[in-house]
Amino acid sequence: MAVAPRNSDPGFSSPAVRLDRLRADLRGVIEQALAPLIRLLAALGVQPNQITVAGVVISVAAAALVLSGHLLAAGIVWLVGSSFDLLDGALARHENTASPGGAFLDSTLDRVTEGALFAAIAYHFAALGDPLTAAVSVLGLLGSFLISYTRARAEALGAECKVGLVTRAERVVLLGAGLCVGLLEPALYLLLALTAFTVAQRIRHGLEALR
Repeated sequence: MAVAPRNSDPGFSSPAVRLDRLRADLRGVIEQALAPLIRLLAALGVQPNQITVAGVVISVAAAALVLSGHLLAAGIVWLVGSSFDLLDGALARHENTASPGGAFLDSTLDRVTEGALFAAIAYHFAALGDPLTAAVSVLGLLGSFLISYTRARAEALGAECKVGLVTRAERVVLLGAGLCVGLLEPALYLLLALTAFTVAQRIRHGLEALR
C-alpha cells in the first residue's frame, strides 16, 4: 500500500513553513503598529514609490557613513532607511495601489542598497589591511543576491520558493546590529554562513518543487 508523503497531511507544517508564517505574523503586528503613520502618509498624498526611493537615498547614505568610518551612525541610518521597506508596502495595501511594477521597483532597489552597503564595508576592511574580511563581505553580497535570485528564478518557472532561514529582513537587522554594537566582522562571517545555508535550502526546495 502506498504511503502518502508526510507533508500531504493538512495538519503538517514544516519548520520552513512555520518560519514563513512567523515572519508574516510579525510583519502584520508591525504594520498594525504603524497604522496611524500609514493613514497620515495617505492623507498627505505620499505615494508608495516615493517612500521606496526615500529609503534608498537614506540607505545609500549609510554606505557613505561606512566609507567615512562612522560605523555606529551608519548602522542607525541603515536600519532607519531599511524600515521604509515596511512603509511602502503597507501604504500600497492601504491605498489599494499595490502593483507588479511597484514590487519590481522595490525589489530592484533593495539590491542597490545592499550592494552599496556591502561594497562600502568591503572597502572599509580593505583600507584597514584586512583583505580576508573584505572578501567575506563580497561573498556575503553574493549570497544575499543568490537568495533573491533563486526565489525569482523558481517563481518564473512556476514554483513558489519563499523558504529559507534568512531573508532580507534578517540580513538588514544583522548588518545593522553589527554596525551599531561594533561587531561588524563577526556579523559578516555569521551572515555568510547563514546566507550560504539559505541558498542551499532554496536550491533544494526549488528542485523538488520543479520535478
